[in-house]
Amino acid sequence: MSATPSASGAPSPLPIPTVEKLSAADQFRSAVSQPTVAAFCAGGVAGAVSRTVVSPLERLKILYQVQSSGREAYKLSVGKALAKMWREEGWRGFMAGNGTNCIRIVPYSAVQFGSYNFYKRNIFERHPGDSLTPLSRLTCGGLAGITSVTFTYPLDIVRTRLSIQTASFAELGERPRKMPGMWETLVKMYRTEGGFPALYRGIVPTVAGVAPYVGLNFMVYEHVRQYLTLDGEQNPSAVRKLLAGAISGAVAQTCTYPFDVLRRRFQINTMSGMGYQYKGIFDAVRVIVTEEGIRGLYKGIVPNLLKVAPSMASSWLSYEVCRDFLVGLKPEETKLLQ
Repeated sequence: MSATPSASGAPSPLPIPTVEKLSAADQFRSAVSQPTVAAFCAGGVAGAVSRTVVSPLERLKILYQVQSSGREAYKLSVGKALAKMWREEGWRGFMAGNGTNCIRIVPYSAVQFGSYNFYKRNIFERHPGDSLTPLSRLTCGGLAGITSVTFTYPLDIVRTRLSIQTASFAELGERPRKMPGMWETLVKMYRTEGGFPALYRGIVPTVAGVAPYVGLNFMVYEHVRQYLTLDGEQNPSAVRKLLAGAISGAVAQTCTYPFDVLRRRFQINTMSGMGYQYKGIFDAVRVIVTEEGIRGLYKGIVPNLLKVAPSMASSWLSYEVCRDFLVGLKPEETKLLQ
């Protein structure tokens, strides 16, 4: 294409292509389709779905964990304990603490998946799309776990308090007619239990357990997912994704479960009537093993393992479905106007 002569005889410059301005809707679609943003949003959805699905078993696990030696209120099989919870508290008992748990888990899961994607793309991948080694996946997942728990820990400790306050532990005394809510519990802890540090009580064993747990979860899931992807497929089927999520959750939970018990014990360490006042992590381990045996470090693992399969399977599946949907919202390439 030649230049068009101007009135003076000199050739005029060629027209400069201009970029079409994106509409507000396309700008939004472009923003949420970015890999890290999509992972962040999908992680929040995955957390809410997975926790609601297994809320009764999640609460029962906590009741088992916080019950020390000599307490018999929930020294029952999983079926009988769930039946007791239903008789005494009904459907609300199954969902006790789940609202707070979802408020906690949405940002927790969002930050976890989003930060994993961020660390993976910006630190561990030399080139976009590179496959990470198992050690890199483990490290990346551990960093994501530490990041997420640091941001959301006060909500976790309040969720633990809300989960046990309606349970029939005789040592806690008569239950009040109106139970305090999330914000009221948070403020009360801050005012009566030592200020800001009270909201992070138990974070050391939490981080010690969360980092390897999240690392193992991501590492095992991506490895099993890759193994279950058949030749010629880009992604495994939904059923195989569910299986990969169940396996990864079971492996990670079993390996790191004692840290979860310690976390729960420290979160209610200042509550009267529970039968323990630990001085530190090593003191807690010593007292638990002495009074309750090695099994004391694995209290609640049965309902925990029962919830792992549906929890992690639904989490990973809903995460991938939501993430792929958001990434697919990316608008077409910007058109050039001549």
